[in-house]
Amino acid sequence: MSVSALVRITRPHNAVVAGLTALLGYLIATGTLTPPSLLLAVVVVLITAGGNVINDVYDVEIDRINRPDRPIPSGEISLSGAKIYTMMLFAGGIAIAALTTTLCLAIALINSAILIAYAVWLKRVPAFGNVAVAYLTASIFLFGGAFAGIEGLIRNISLALITFLATIAREVLKDAEDVDGDAAGGARTLPMIIGVRGTGILAFACACGAVAASILPVGDWWGPFYLAAIGVVDIVILFGASRGVRCTTPECVRKSQATSILRAGMFAALAVFAVAAVV
Repeated sequence: MSVSALVRITRPHNAVVAGLTALLGYLIATGTLTPPSLLLAVVVVLITAGGNVINDVYDVEIDRINRPDRPIPSGEISLSGAKIYTMMLFAGGIAIAALTTTLCLAIALINSAILIAYAVWLKRVPAFGNVAVAYLTASIFLFGGAFAGIEGLIRNISLALITFLATIAREVLKDAEDVDGDAAGGARTLPMIIGVRGTGILAFACACGAVAASILPVGDWWGPFYLAAIGVVDIVILFGASRGVRCTTPECVRKSQATSILRAGMFAALAVFAVAAVV
């Protein structure tokens, strides 16, 4: 069991980005960063890493076929070793979360449970897997804000709602792109149930909800600059989602680049919130 394999199985890039996102959540809630807030990043990195490892544990049979180079199927890490590693990562993250606030600890515990449930069965359940991913992504901002107390959490509600709804829109459109491959592999996703066109309509409805959430006056940063900047971002989000509405085939969704545009809109929204919070 090499150190390299232990690092790679956690998907470090993904985990570190999630940790930095927690710090961004605290910055947006308070307008500043403090040395103790660095604990937030450590907690999120460890718990995200734990979620990534347990995903590989439950996907090992699929990975033996599709990704035999990954640490478990390649034999670099044993299945039992990966399970122990997962428990250590989750335990470490929760232990450090206990040094923050009660709200942060509660979110850390809930998210750990959802990450485990997602790996075990949620990701195979149509719609529920998409909702779980969207919640986990959005909750990082709530976690960051919660370090400043309930007031900080409330200040981040708007951003969390935007992230939650825009992520659902992007996730279901990604599933629509992959309908043919998923069907061949025996998977059952939401677009297989409601159709590609229905999925596009659902994604657009979620994007509209994200736009509505973006104008909620719940933070000190809410003002002329924020409204002008977020208005541009809202146009991008709606434009991206609208490109998926007209599609009736997976190929059309792929060519529309709707998911890429939505992703760009989400990153732009983060930038607007961060700048507005600081200035």
